[in-house]
Amino acid sequence: MRNLDFSSWQALLSTLLGLAVITLIGVGIRLLAMQTIQQRRERENRQINERLRTLIAAYKTLGGSFTGDLAVDPTHLRELRRATGPGEAPAGSDRGRRTRDAVEAALSDIILLGTEEQVRLAARAATELAEGRAIHTHDLVVSLRDFVREALDLDPVPPSVSIPRQGPTRPGSGRGGSDRTRGEGGGEGRVGGRGGGGAGMGAGIGVGTGIGLGSGHHHDESHIGTGSPHG
Repeated sequence: MRNLDFSSWQALLSTLLGLAVITLIGVGIRLLAMQTIQQRRERENRQINERLRTLIAAYKTLGGSFTGDLAVDPTHLRELRRATGPGEAPAGSDRGRRTRDAVEAALSDIILLGTEEQVRLAARAATELAEGRAIHTHDLVVSLRDFVREALDLDPVPPSVSIPRQGPTRPGSGRGGSDRTRGEGGGEGRVGGRGGGGAGMGAGIGVGTGIGLGSGHHHDESHIGTGSPHG
């Protein structure tokens, strides 16, 4: 303040002009910093949205069935043809093949975007499939379910609730398996509050999903698809 000169109109105008320039520079720097931070948050939010969307799709694929044979048969069509006579169509081969293909794609997504526990379970399942052994996906489905509910700020499944073992969605039994194999996905977005969590699990997690990151609530190991599982 000691350098301010109000002795004349010229000095006063020069002082006010200097203060205005300094103020504009400060505001410009602040706006630039805020824009940079906002763009970074939006980029991180999109990454989290895509991760969560993909893992929910994997959950739908791996845990869409509660009844029937819940194991994944690794047998390939060429092996079934060898087991049957020439010109004979292997019974039930197409359904098992499509189930296996959908499960393999889901395991690949989990290995890419899952948590450490999920990657370990998915890698073990993929190894057993490659070795020609039938696998069950229930443990991986439970891990995905707990992770997604935590990411959406939903309460954990009550211990008193008994959930049957889950297996892969059977092709043709619902949209979950067919959409997954065609690569269709739900809307993007991460639901950050308990009020929005339920809506996010329906046709996609698109509307109002940036709330979680905007409020500073995002997980390092956080975060899909459409479909309704059928037994």
